[in-house]
Amino acid sequence: MNLISLFVASILTENIVLMKFLGICPFVGTSSKEKSAFGMGIAVTLVITLSAIMTYLLYYYILVPTNTTYLKTLSFVLVVACMVQLIEMLIHKWNPKLYQSLGIYLPLITTNCAVLGVLLLNITNHYSFLEMLIFSIGSSLGFTIVIYIFATIREILEKRNVPNCFKGYPIALITASIMALLFSRYFII
Repeated sequence: MNLISLFVASILTENIVLMKFLGICPFVGTSSKEKSAFGMGIAVTLVITLSAIMTYLLYYYILVPTNTTYLKTLSFVLVVACMVQLIEMLIHKWNPKLYQSLGIYLPLITTNCAVLGVLLLNITNHYSFLEMLIFSIGSSLGFTIVIYIFATIREILEKRNVPNCFKGYPIALITASIMALLFSRYFII
């Protein structure tokens, strides 16, 4: 039951974008179209999941035994950079249109604080391997769900009669704040 609640919480009430405010740049930057938002979500999911496995092993089997845990942030960033390069090459090969639509935001996953945040939360919370995997997958799925819903709403708002002073980013930020309220644990309970 603990693993199920960890999974659900990582998607909803502890959502990395809406509750921890990590990954705001790609959340706003790639959410103008559903397809690019979904593609970014899948790319972030792959990067977080693969990086979480690699950094967990790196931390507990190399950094802790050698008493070099102070290198965790640097080593985690290097792992994320390698994973992003790998995912970027795969997307470029298998879906060039998605690669083009994601543009600069795909390589910027390397500096996406949501990715590094999840990796550091795994270590800070002292998760077991299974808990880390559940939390990482849940967090990345939460990112994907939120960015896709946000993109869908933004596409609908583009077709609506929104006052000029609210068009573009202002209405997007208002929408994001309403979504954060809806995902909050205080609103759900």
